[in-house]
Amino acid sequence: MNHPAPNSRLIGVFDSGVGGLSVLRALRQRQPALPLLYIADSGHAPYGDRNPAHVVERSLKVTQHLIDQGASLIVIACNTATAWAIDTLRERHPTLDLVGVEPGVKPAVALSRNRRVGVMATPSTLASERFASLLARYANDCKILGVGCRGLAAAIEQGEIACEQVDQLLDLYCAELRRAEVDTAVLGCTHYPFVAERIAQRLGPEVQLLDTADAVARQALNLWVARHPERSADSGNKGQVRLQSTGDTMVLARLAREQLGLFEPVENITL
Repeated sequence: MNHPAPNSRLIGVFDSGVGGLSVLRALRQRQPALPLLYIADSGHAPYGDRNPAHVVERSLKVTQHLIDQGASLIVIACNTATAWAIDTLRERHPTLDLVGVEPGVKPAVALSRNRRVGVMATPSTLASERFASLLARYANDCKILGVGCRGLAAAIEQGEIACEQVDQLLDLYCAELRRAEVDTAVLGCTHYPFVAERIAQRLGPEVQLLDTADAVARQALNLWVARHPERSADSGNKGQVRLQSTGDTMVLARLAREQLGLFEPVENITL
């Protein structure tokens, strides 16, 4: 398989695991011809259950690797890494285009009819100053319930092996949202869209689910075209996607195949 040379221009996407594939999927839906490199830092996951220093350290290492591979724009496809590391990354790489993901509090407040919004996210994301800032800026008259879904991202990573565990965790966390009578629920972790149907079944048709993957993809593409107008069609790298993992390559390969129809071999890397 022909890979882009290290000095070529590509978009890097990373997450602590496979969750960021939901953002990769949105990018490919908007522009199938993009040259992409996705890294699942599964060997050091989950970020959401780890301390902020660990998240910052890993984000710095993965970002440097993506730069070395030719990334001129990087999407931090992880709410926890965005919350704790994006400011440090911007300080370290001031000329690099960086796009993060955050829980969609602002659009959720706009959608809510009964002024009750639930945010499903990792405990680390909910504890961050960045999330507190989102609430201060956009919550307005809404009651926001943050549900720290400890263990859910890790269980989703395991696929069918942990199907029963995923269901048990969804029962637990969705029950909190039902008791709070929210009418809008934010999927505040990029893993959660992969179980969105199961979440919707538990919350019922009266509750709207909000996923920000498409908005993130749109922002990334706007930056990409502005910086590389000559590459907007990517005629030289049609649809080329590389997949790398610092952990179990089988997990990433399976999700990429099932969710994106990608049959690319996954490279195991050490960072």
